[in-house]
Amino acid sequence: MPAISSFIVRATRPRFRALRKAEGSSIMELAMISPILFAMLFGVVQIAWAFYAYNFVSEAAREAARFAIVRGSTSCTNTPNLTYCNATGTQIQSYVRGLGYAGLNYNNLTATTTWCAATPDPTSGSMTWPSCSSSAGNSPGNAVNVVVTYAFPLNIPFWKNQTLNLSSTARMVVAQ
Repeated sequence: MPAISSFIVRATRPRFRALRKAEGSSIMELAMISPILFAMLFGVVQIAWAFYAYNFVSEAAREAARFAIVRGSTSCTNTPNLTYCNATGTQIQSYVRGLGYAGLNYNNLTATTTWCAATPDPTSGSMTWPSCSSSAGNSPGNAVNVVVTYAFPLNIPFWKNQTLNLSSTARMVVAQ
């Protein structure tokens, strides 16, 4: 009997030695691949956050244009209880900064407003707005052009820190 048990012990020893040499290899593989894996994961999160910021910029431009078309030069006569009558570019920018979307730095946000004078098109008879300036005025019938820009800081590990300049434009016709 002792001969059979010693044979079993000798036959299994090399296998255990091979296992002992491979111990910890999975930990080393994880340690080597985890920086790449986490950099990719954080990169995907940052790109998703950039899409959220662009969605905010686009929505903010539309909201600012709506704010401006309701608050034209005759808005106080038509709606006496309206705040910010005859809206200016500064009031529109403060309105955009006060929209309150979560997670964005409002110091990196700007809203530029220009008004476009309405001119009738001689061939079709419809109105066009070919020239835009800040002196055109916010009279009813003129168009307001709002450009919202946001400097989004893109921070991906092991990658050069960059700033994405996100921008969106909205144009609407002043109603009051």
